[in-house]
Amino acid sequence: MTKANNTLLKREISIFRTSVNSKCDIKNLKPLLNHLIGIGNWSFDLEDSEKILRINNFPNMNNFIAKEIKKMGFDCIEIF
Repeated sequence: MTKANNTLLKREISIFRTSVNSKCDIKNLKPLLNHLIGIGNWSFDLEDSEKILRINNFPNMNNFIAKEIKKMGFDCIEIF
């Protein structure tokens, strides 16, 4: 495997600003996030004013993940 291909397969922490406001919202997203990202590879910070979602995933999946969360009715914008 080349170095370029190896870089694409590396998981990284990504941060998203969301409109998720409650534990009930998280419960509704849990099956989707567990399926797309994996159990234990994501978390929300509802105390942050931007309702932060942190994921440990492959960066090339970030746009897809944000779109899937938006399909569930929530805002989701990658900020880092």
